[in-house]
Amino acid sequence: MKRGGQTARGRVLVVSKTTSYQTFVEEQRDPRTTELLARNDPTVQRLVGAHGAHGATLREVLEAIDSLGLTATSLTTATMGDCDPQSFDLVVTVGGDGTLLTASHEVGVATPILGVNSAPEHSVGFFCSAQSGTVRSALEAVLAGTMPRTVLSRMQVELNGVCLSRRVLNDVLFCHQVPAATSRYILAVSAAGGPPVEEEQKSSGLWIGPAAGSTAAQRSAGGHVLPLTSRRIQYVVREPYTPMGKRLTLARGTVGDGGSIVVRSKMREARLFLDGPHVVHEAALGDVVRLRRSEEPLTVLGLSRSSSAAVRPGRRRHKRG
Repeated sequence: MKRGGQTARGRVLVVSKTTSYQTFVEEQRDPRTTELLARNDPTVQRLVGAHGAHGATLREVLEAIDSLGLTATSLTTATMGDCDPQSFDLVVTVGGDGTLLTASHEVGVATPILGVNSAPEHSVGFFCSAQSGTVRSALEAVLAGTMPRTVLSRMQVELNGVCLSRRVLNDVLFCHQVPAATSRYILAVSAAGGPPVEEEQKSSGLWIGPAAGSTAAQRSAGGHVLPLTSRRIQYVVREPYTPMGKRLTLARGTVGDGGSIVVRSKMREARLFLDGPHVVHEAALGDVVRLRRSEEPLTVLGLSRSSSAAVRPGRRRHKRG
C-alpha cells in the first residue's frame, strides 16, 4: 500500500470468521448447544467469550480502517467469493489461522494479507501479527511501508493431471476416507531432473506441505520445522506400517524447486484434505496425485521469520481458528 514513496490510501478487504456461537446459537438455534450453554457445561464455556472478543476486535478493525482514511469492504469467509480480492490493496483477516488459511485460497501473488487474531485467549494465531489493541498501529505500519513482509511458498496439487489448487499454504492430508482404515498407496519422490525413488506403503496417510505448515501436523507426525521462507515441500508418513525387520525408505523428506511428490492411490475411497477439513477431494483406485511448489506465493505482513522456532511442540500448533 505504498507506491513510489507516497502512501496509497487504498481499498481494504476485511474477511472475518463466523464464530461457533453465531453458527450454532444465533443462526441454527441448535437445541443441544443452547442446553449446554444454559447449564454452563465446560464443553461450551468458551463460546460466549470467544464470540464477544471476536466482535469487539472486528469493530476495532473497521474503526481503525475508517479513521485512517481507507475504504473497507467487509465479508465473511463464507461470502468472500462474492468479490475479487485482487482488486484490493490489502486483505485483512479477522479470526484465527483458519480464517487466514481460508481467505488465502482466494488471494493471488500481488495482494498482501494481514492477519488479526480476534480472540488470542482462544486461538494461537501463528500467522496473525495483530490483535485487539494493536490493530491501528499495525495498519499505520502497513501504510508507512515499515511492516515486515514475508513471502511464503504455497503448494500446487494436481489430481490425474487436473490442477485442484495452486494455493495450499499449510498442508494436504492424503488418506483413506475412514480414519480407522489403512491407507495404501505408492509414493514416488523426484528431485529436479532426477529419477523418482518409489516405495509402496501402508500407513494412516501422508502429510505433505510447504514450510508454513511445517510447525503443525508435519511436525506432530515427526517432520522437521523448515525455515519460513524455505521453498521446499515436505512429506511425512503418518503412523507407517513397517514389517518386522524392515524400514521405510521414504518415511519423510523434502523436495526443492523442480522436484515433485507423486502418490498413486491403491484405495477405492481415498480423500485429499486441502488446508484443513473443509476443502475435500475424492481419489479412487489408480488415481495419481502430484504435489510440488506453486508459482503463486503468498505475502504475509508482520510475520516474523523466526516464528517457527518459537512454536512449542504439540498437535497442530497454528491450526485452524
